[in-house]
Amino acid sequence: MSDSDEDAPALSAHTLAALQDFYRDTSSSSASDQFTVGAVGEDWSLSQFWYSDETAAQLAEEAVREAGEGGRIACVSAPSVYQKLKQGSVSGSDRVSAVVLEYDRRFSTYGEDFLFYDYNEPLALSNAPPQSFDFVIADPPYLSEECLTKVAQTVKYLSKGKVLLCTGAIMEKVAKELLDVNMCSFLPKHNKNLSNEFRCFVNYPSRLL
Repeated sequence: MSDSDEDAPALSAHTLAALQDFYRDTSSSSASDQFTVGAVGEDWSLSQFWYSDETAAQLAEEAVREAGEGGRIACVSAPSVYQKLKQGSVSGSDRVSAVVLEYDRRFSTYGEDFLFYDYNEPLALSNAPPQSFDFVIADPPYLSEECLTKVAQTVKYLSKGKVLLCTGAIMEKVAKELLDVNMCSFLPKHNKNLSNEFRCFVNYPSRLL
């Protein structure tokens, strides 16, 4: 043994255990950080506006409640809700599964939970069998009848029945015609204030009403 080995300080069993706990907590924190709402920055060129943390949590709670035990949830252009579901902070989120359908390939970091989605090709969903989701939440990227019509095709393809649509209040009539949804009293909020009034619509009896 060299002099340098003899001089090196030895860690006690207690200190080693504390270090192991620290690294384990750090690793766990790093894993959960990727699901923080806003972990992927907004790209306004893609019309991305993330929900506030409170709104994402409330919509995630609604999704868990309505999907039921073992339910499958599809988040169509609604990554904030997907992220909140994966954080583990919403009661019951560990008893459901969720996927995020997004055009932005930055979300591919979520692995098999990411399904590439271009609303211009509403039925190009090879990895998602028809009527395979107990709950579908959709937030069309643009406030236009053309966009909502195509997203509605996607929603109908994916959904077993329950749909929560988040879009501008001005789309109420079109949303009713396409998806038979009713406006909720709940007012969703975004991290950035939007100039258009934003609302939620559902096709089932909801606490959000």
